[in-house]
Amino acid sequence: MYQVIKMYGDWEPWWFIDGWQDDIVQEKSFDSWPAALAYFEEEWQRMKKSYPSYHSQKSLLATFWREDERRWCEDCDEELQQYHSLLLLKDRDIVPKHHYQSYFEQRNDCPQASLSCKLSI
Repeated sequence: MYQVIKMYGDWEPWWFIDGWQDDIVQEKSFDSWPAALAYFEEEWQRMKKSYPSYHSQKSLLATFWREDERRWCEDCDEELQQYHSLLLLKDRDIVPKHHYQSYFEQRNDCPQASLSCKLSI
């Protein structure tokens, strides 16, 4: 089974930080690859138009953001960028390599990781 997941939080989706599921804001399941990919592409195009910055990978993990969307982190004493992420997974894991889509390997900006945050990777 395939899942298209939307997340909102401190990290880009490819890190799969412990507890990443807590950042899920929406999830749709699909029995077929074509249906999952079509929905992912539709949402990806919509988000690409809605957010000024994005970084997307051929593994069908993408993140979108606005520079002014930040939250204060008491632990690291700084503001952390907030990311709107979109993932296409198979059984809640990265899709097999034969499903990778080179079209989605693109970006117009590079997320800036917090270097002082104790919660950093």
